[in-house]
Amino acid sequence: MGNEDHTGITLIQGDITGQSVDAVVNAANSSLLGGGGVDGAIHRKGGPKILEECRELRASRYEEGLPAGQAVATTAGDLPARWVIHTVGPVYSTSEDRSGILSSCFTESLRVAGELGAGSVAFPAISTGVYRWPLDDAARIAAQAVMNSSAQVPDIRFVLFDERALSAFQKAFDTA
Repeated sequence: MGNEDHTGITLIQGDITGQSVDAVVNAANSSLLGGGGVDGAIHRKGGPKILEECRELRASRYEEGLPAGQAVATTAGDLPARWVIHTVGPVYSTSEDRSGILSSCFTESLRVAGELGAGSVAFPAISTGVYRWPLDDAARIAAQAVMNSSAQVPDIRFVLFDERALSAFQKAFDTA
């Protein structure tokens, strides 16, 4: 199947918290209780409803935290989106290949978005911040995962924080 089912993949530079989409993907940590980078920004701008639902998830389905590579949805609170899909990227390692886990962040987020009936989803550059995944490699993995996904989400956006990230993702999608 693959990406021929997707009507559009868009790459833009900007702030993911300002995207008017059905679902915003959060590069969360396994605690689901907020953090730095994209995670902190989503929790700050989305308000307390997101944290409240995350706490409920921790008290029920994810007592040990959300495992890396998996995804789960909550409300988007005050964000201009309907849902936040939280996914935990892997920390980059030079001694262990964790690319399958990073790929899973994208495919699982798209699967959850599809189950929700989302028509649009916005992704950040998962694992490229404090988890130190090299940008070019993360962009390549993201492009392959999204292009090969069977999820039926017509509008997929990558909202990248700066010109360097945008350039890496443009290159990865051009060669995917």
